[in-house]
Amino acid sequence: MIASSQQNYLTPEEYLQIEEQNPIKHEYIDGYIYAMAGALDAHVTIALNLATLLRNHVRGSNCRVYIADMKARIESLNRFYYPDVMVTCDQRDQETPAYKRFPRLIVEVLSNSTEAFDRGDKFADYQVLESLQEYVLINTKRQRVECFRRNEGLWVLQSYTSEHKSFRLNSVDFEETIAGLYEDVVFE
Repeated sequence: MIASSQQNYLTPEEYLQIEEQNPIKHEYIDGYIYAMAGALDAHVTIALNLATLLRNHVRGSNCRVYIADMKARIESLNRFYYPDVMVTCDQRDQETPAYKRFPRLIVEVLSNSTEAFDRGDKFADYQVLESLQEYVLINTKRQRVECFRRNEGLWVLQSYTSEHKSFRLNSVDFEETIAGLYEDVVFE
């Protein structure tokens, strides 16, 4: 995330209007916008692999899978983020075509420029979403998936590596191989 040269306070409505017309994506934090950095091959491949696998899994259910261009809104904190992958199963999210407020699963694919933010402040912000059951971080440097699951008010971590052969996303009753997630990924 890169600070925008435009540092005037924007209301959420102004942000949404600007974002709809702007070719550059911005995240929104407390009235200020921050340009999104581009992604490398491994990042994009992992996100697309997971989104494709999840879409096939939820097909025919009331759940929807979104990738990269759909905003998650955290209304109580005055935030909009662009998760790499997001799943919502709440019908109320069909009422808002520009953003979703009730995600069940949010996935961030880590990069050098965003890892600290994804693990820290962004995760803390996402925890405010009562609908969120699982927050997942996927590594691009080696095969590692970190699943943070809401468990009676606490967030419990379960990590998966190539040694585990598969990983599980409880929030959407999904299991897949690590190899399938990382298909066609070339590590640096």
